[in-house]
Amino acid sequence: MSQTHQQPKHGASRATLYQEVTDRVVGELEQGRVPWVQPWDGARAGLGLPQNAFSERRYSGINILILWDAVIGRGFGSHHWLTFRQALGLGGHVRKGERGTTICYADRFVPKDEQARARDEGDEAASIPFLKRFTVFNVEQCEELPEHVFVRPRPVSEGRIVPAAEALIAATGADFRTGGGEAFYHRGEDYIRVPPQIAFFEPINYYRTCFHELGHWTGHASRLARDLTHRFGSQGYAREELVAEMASAFLCASHSIVPTVRHADYIGAWLDVLREDSKAIFQAASMASKASDFVLACGPKQDLADGEATR
Repeated sequence: MSQTHQQPKHGASRATLYQEVTDRVVGELEQGRVPWVQPWDGARAGLGLPQNAFSERRYSGINILILWDAVIGRGFGSHHWLTFRQALGLGGHVRKGERGTTICYADRFVPKDEQARARDEGDEAASIPFLKRFTVFNVEQCEELPEHVFVRPRPVSEGRIVPAAEALIAATGADFRTGGGEAFYHRGEDYIRVPPQIAFFEPINYYRTCFHELGHWTGHASRLARDLTHRFGSQGYAREELVAEMASAFLCASHSIVPTVRHADYIGAWLDVLREDSKAIFQAASMASKASDFVLACGPKQDLADGEATR
């Protein structure tokens, strides 16, 4: 899914950008590789979420997947990124000959004629979505940067991971009910059912599962208000599972838990969705970021990993 190709000509259509990224995600899934689940065991950077080294803001949505892919595929030892100008702004520069990684920026704007129309008619102005690409460089591709941008978080001991995950789960206030042989979120009664931790072959899978179900939980009408009414087997159901899978991966990464695929049997359904709608992976990744942000905001400020949120 690497986005390290040369920049296309200026003015490339939004539709083309959507399709380029979607084609890479589809290609990964077709080969059995899930973009939000990376082989972190051999990664130089370790587990974490990508962050801008200049603004200290964390990247979100589809950019997490793109930058994770670049860190793994190109062997970078850091999750910190800069634009060409930001590197100069920090007193350094991008090393000559380095290839950047293309990421996406989405927003909305109101054209001037629409502003005028809204004023004349006393109506609310309609905004238009836009998507553009820009290039970032890993700090390891730069020279003469201040030392603080290279500082990595200290490795998290296993003894700290589980208490932090437990604390976050408790802080959400979600109604967790333990028992049975399967995990699910009951949208009608707004509770999460999970088997006891002893039932999991790997105890850490209990937390991965809890994070997945919390992803669904955020979609309730009283929280982020996603449509959770889709029937099992429908495309809408597959889209919601995609959101929960990625939300779980982002939450796991923020707590130094290696993400895994909870529902690999949905890969075929996800492929159908992505082949039909080139915006689907962008929308799902955006919703997943919002879901993970919502859950993380419930708990104490954590410093287990180094990543998360926008441009």
